[in-house]
Amino acid sequence: MSKQSGPIAVLGIGIMGAAVARNLHRQGFVVHAWNRTPQAAQALEAEGIQVHAEAEQAVRGAQVIITLGKDGPAVLQAMQQAQDGFQPAALWLQMATVGVEACDELQAFARARGLVFYDVPLLGTRQPAEQGQLLVLGAGSGSHREALQPLFAAISKRVLWVSERPGDASRLKLALNSWVLALNHGAAESLALAKGLGLDPALVVELVTGGPLDSGYFQAKTRAMLSADYQPSFTLANALKDAQLVVAAAHSAGVRVDLAEAGLQRFQRAMEQGHGDKDMAASYLG
Repeated sequence: MSKQSGPIAVLGIGIMGAAVARNLHRQGFVVHAWNRTPQAAQALEAEGIQVHAEAEQAVRGAQVIITLGKDGPAVLQAMQQAQDGFQPAALWLQMATVGVEACDELQAFARARGLVFYDVPLLGTRQPAEQGQLLVLGAGSGSHREALQPLFAAISKRVLWVSERPGDASRLKLALNSWVLALNHGAAESLALAKGLGLDPALVVELVTGGPLDSGYFQAKTRAMLSADYQPSFTLANALKDAQLVVAAAHSAGVRVDLAEAGLQRFQRAMEQGHGDKDMAASYLG
């Protein structure tokens, strides 16, 4: 799409939504933003991004609407509030992780209101989001993919088109999240076990570093655990939501996910201890 083809509306200004809005703006797109709690979006105004008090105002004139709410119900509520401002045949890029069932519900809402629905969840956390280095998983009609490429290039390093069937990208995102959550919990339990056995947990990191088990993700999460610096790159509350979606989808598909179910319990313990606003690495405390 052309950068002069009208504003892009971003509904949902959390960690990911703010980064997406900023990167689009920096690349010359006109961005209109809305958030359920207005104060979360106010910082964008100083950067030249127009922030609206009402979702309906944010989508007026927008041929592209991006949603990044915390879950399916939040996304649906935002779009319901915005619906009187929809442009005919506007493209709806649903980038939040909402799971399979909610994705189907959102697609039905789009169809009923004449929107072109794209299921395009994002893979990444705060740093890659802010650097415009996210991964986009895409499912939807091939008709607008080429036109959308400049938009995706502003926020991501790669777009993987899964199929033309919305929902397939959300399915793949859950499979990937299962692996991400397992890595997080594996690091947390390894360090916790070392500490519980009377050892310095930093020894685990020292042995893994530079070897075949090492990764940037392992280094980032163990650094947070060892320093007790849980500034959120991806909150534990959101990780809990994603774990619930993984388990629900697996049950629906008749697939056993023992690790995901155990990890869900670990997140729930950490939530009950008051760590929901911390980075998901705080599962180390659970």
